[in-house]
Amino acid sequence: MTDSPLRDRTVVVTGAARGLGAALARACADRGARLALLGHEPGRLAALAADLPGPALALETDVTDPAGLADAARAVRARFGPASVVIANAGIAHGGAFATSDPGEWRRLIDVNLTGSAQTARAFLPDLLATAGYYLQIASSASLGAAPLMSAYCASKAGVEAFAHSLRAETAHRGVAVGIAYLNWIDTDMIRDADRYPVLSELRAHMPPPARRTFPADTAAERLVRAVERRRGAVFLPPWLYLAHLARAALPPVVLRLSRREVPRLEAEGASAPTGPLGAGGRADERAGSHRAPRRP
Repeated sequence: MTDSPLRDRTVVVTGAARGLGAALARACADRGARLALLGHEPGRLAALAADLPGPALALETDVTDPAGLADAARAVRARFGPASVVIANAGIAHGGAFATSDPGEWRRLIDVNLTGSAQTARAFLPDLLATAGYYLQIASSASLGAAPLMSAYCASKAGVEAFAHSLRAETAHRGVAVGIAYLNWIDTDMIRDADRYPVLSELRAHMPPPARRTFPADTAAERLVRAVERRRGAVFLPPWLYLAHLARAALPPVVLRLSRREVPRLEAEGASAPTGPLGAGGRADERAGSHRAPRRP
């Protein structure tokens, strides 16, 4: 796509080793961008970089490590110049009742999904200011309405939405655009793993049929990259999530009404037990970063 505004631009994608992150990297590379791939699983990152049609740099990086992110930003700058686009995609998930959740796992999810997104923005903000660039925050339908048995995930996604709105307000006068991607079910390792646990499969089963649909990662990536090209403030997948966005004040009472009936049943069936980190990406994060103290930048 030679006419894409991403051609010859530097694009940073976190959580790029698999799933949506890898699909986003491919979609940007197909438009002629130079890719910086950040994440765990260095072998997968290197293989993806080698498979992309244009220049790509694989950097094993933990988004909860400010010094590691600062090193990554310097490496990207030295190789490709300042980033024009940063996509904060790295994230993990788990489910289960808050009362029986592991405090360390709960905190780690917030660290990765919320604090890691903010630290990604901090590391690359000088580049975005220099290029009048674009920052895309991958959020979720959980940003619009919280669900039971997913307290950490919902809190983190509501948090990244608020963070992105604040960042947008602070940087708009400097020419930086900030977008938020509201996504429902994307066909990734994380979602496929979630379907194995009653605590999460039941949640999905009680949604209206259109809300249960799973979108291929490549389809989602194409839609998101079109939003990047247009520097959109928000993108919704599926599009009807925009209606949920408009009606979000009405969602908590509806969720509460359903939860009063369904959560006691799940507890009685033993189906509200913690799942642990979901998907291969979640397990990779657990291996690589859960117990490592971050360094100072």
